[in-house]
Amino acid sequence: MISPELCIKCKGKLLCGLSSCPILEKNSSQKKIISSLVGNDFVGASPPGFFVSWQNYPKVAVAPLSSLPSEVNDLSDLPEKWYGLPQEKIISFRESLLRSYKSMPVSLASNPNYELLDFQELAMSSSIFELEVKLAEKPRAETSFDSFSAPMGPSAKLDKIHLLENPKIPKKIDYYSSDTAAKSNTALIELFKDGVPVSTLAKILSSGAFGVKKDRKLVPTRWSITAVDSNISKYFIEDRLPQNTVIDSFRLYHSKYLDNDFWVLLMPFPWSFEQIECWLPGGVWTKDATSFNVLSDHELNSGLKGYPQETEGAYFAARLAVAEYLDSRKETAVAIIFREIGSGYAMPLGVWQIRENVRAALKEKPLDFSTMDLALEFLSKKLTVPMEQYKKKSALIQHFKSQTRLSQWF
Repeated sequence: MISPELCIKCKGKLLCGLSSCPILEKNSSQKKIISSLVGNDFVGASPPGFFVSWQNYPKVAVAPLSSLPSEVNDLSDLPEKWYGLPQEKIISFRESLLRSYKSMPVSLASNPNYELLDFQELAMSSSIFELEVKLAEKPRAETSFDSFSAPMGPSAKLDKIHLLENPKIPKKIDYYSSDTAAKSNTALIELFKDGVPVSTLAKILSSGAFGVKKDRKLVPTRWSITAVDSNISKYFIEDRLPQNTVIDSFRLYHSKYLDNDFWVLLMPFPWSFEQIECWLPGGVWTKDATSFNVLSDHELNSGLKGYPQETEGAYFAARLAVAEYLDSRKETAVAIIFREIGSGYAMPLGVWQIRENVRAALKEKPLDFSTMDLALEFLSKKLTVPMEQYKKKSALIQHFKSQTRLSQWF
């Protein structure tokens, strides 16, 4: 998976190589924020939003996100509700968020000061509330993109922050934050089962509000997103799926959003998983490519070995979507994800779109096939990359080609 990180300023200096960028030419939301400052002071609202940088670890930039009250809504920091929105819309309300940051050692979470406690309340809140932000400098107008997290707007060093309202923290979240003997993984799993979104769990984990007291740390956002996807899907895979029934056919599901074309193939064998993807030639990141570069990572029923080096966070986002779906149906299966990224995906918007694309595909009625060959033959007519290239790259296709279903003997 290509993991570009861009900071594109609206000064004609486009680091992605585009001659112009219509998505970023109209940054009126950023101008509203900057023009609303009284000196370096800003009165706004939190979505709530929270971001921790990975740079300079173990001393990191910790940033509450805020915006003008008129610009904040329930969609501002909840990727689970973004599926189907055009990327211009997502970028527009993300670039309206001011990222006011302060450097803190990650170990501060084990004994937080009052400032970090306020940040943690902001991350845990379930409601929009007003706050006053005093900046140490004028904010820089910019829109930052990352392949793991959602886009963000202008940024500036924070002097101090004052919450003008008491954030509303759900009781169960408050319980696990207060329980300094509970492991963070326990909190993540129990809260996910209780319906707390992945994006909310990732923010709270980033803030260092979960875990055994002495082990609590601030966690960079890109790491916390992957940790939530990885740990919750691992729970399903190890504790839930082994007791479920193996599906009885080869099922093919499809979704396409933000020029990301997803095909999910479920096969009638006990759990294994593979993510296969290709950035198609002609896109922003592959404009000079003349061939297909297929990437993949996989795990067999024995579990994932190491970190998925080629598909990175996309692997865990897709794995969670499949594992939760199978468990909801009391089923288990082998899953192979085929992802083709077209030229229309101009800016990386975060791994949330992978999770939500796969979730959307699994909500559709699948096509059923009696054999893997028939499923792959059908799929070969739908994908841009020749199927032979996928077969050469896929460890699971090669592995399960030789497997015999018990039902074939009866």
